[in-house]
Amino acid sequence: MKIAVSGLNNTDNPAPGIPVIKSLKEKHQLFGLAYDPNEPGNFMDMVSQTYLMPYPSLGIEALKTRLEHIQEDEHIEAIIPNLDAELPLYIKYQDEINAMGIKLCLPSQENFELRNKNKLDTLSEKLEITYPKTYEISSIGEFDKILESSQFPLMIKGNYYKAYKALNLDAAIEYFYRISNEWGFPVLVQEVVEGEEINLVGVADGKGELKGAVAIKKLTTTDIGKIWTGLTIQNERLMEIAKNFVKLTKWKGPFELECMINMNHIYMIEINPRFPAWVYFATEIGVNLPEILVDIMQGKEVEAQLTYSSNKMYVRFVDELVTDFTDFTTLLGKKEL
Repeated sequence: MKIAVSGLNNTDNPAPGIPVIKSLKEKHQLFGLAYDPNEPGNFMDMVSQTYLMPYPSLGIEALKTRLEHIQEDEHIEAIIPNLDAELPLYIKYQDEINAMGIKLCLPSQENFELRNKNKLDTLSEKLEITYPKTYEISSIGEFDKILESSQFPLMIKGNYYKAYKALNLDAAIEYFYRISNEWGFPVLVQEVVEGEEINLVGVADGKGELKGAVAIKKLTTTDIGKIWTGLTIQNERLMEIAKNFVKLTKWKGPFELECMINMNHIYMIEINPRFPAWVYFATEIGVNLPEILVDIMQGKEVEAQLTYSSNKMYVRFVDELVTDFTDFTTLLGKKEL
């Protein structure tokens, strides 16, 4: 199958694209979709061709024009979008993209909005899981009032993207302006939950069934919270939450549950509507979630894969490569490589 994959950044804040490509490269012809010529995945020789894409802020017409050009060259059959910023566009206009002969496996607009951070309290209640106390802020005046009655540390979050842990007032104010200037309102202020971070990555078929899942515990993380080492775990309660989430929402496509566990009590933190950057960990232990996603897109009968080995350790590491500068200038000039 000819599949285009986005999210080719592979720095200390890696995107999911490279792990997805590594999971699919044995069986499919793959193409890269990049928003920046500096993304390392452009030069890693893992795809047949890389195309620069218009920024999502330019809207559906710019996206469709670019996809039409790519279709003329490659006749791609599917796209796996992996970035938070682009997902709203692909989800809202998935019917138009499907009409171009390009398959997608994405949740509905309603489900995508259901897991927004300012709505997760309602969803968490239905899933019978605790969601940390969270305030939705739309002005600096509201922010000041919340800070007066709150204790530090606090999480300062964007509704769609970015989260910072503020240890004091000055940090909280800095993060508030940083998020509101970049992503607008609302800004969320959330109590900090102490404990161990556990995550689950899954794929669902859109009919209420969980078709694959792997859960991990983060052992060490980078300064911005990205996993550096992790361990596969078996947690029946977390798996049950994932099954209930899929059954309740009829979710379609990949997702990640980010939770905290404290004395066997699980708190919901976020639900990401995409693969995480550690998804190749699941592939390596025998649960190839991107391949399951492709099977769902092709309409195949998929047997659920929910069992895997515990105590398998994930270690992220730094690597380097050398390429010709002409590759960079070609990509910058022709918008493809």
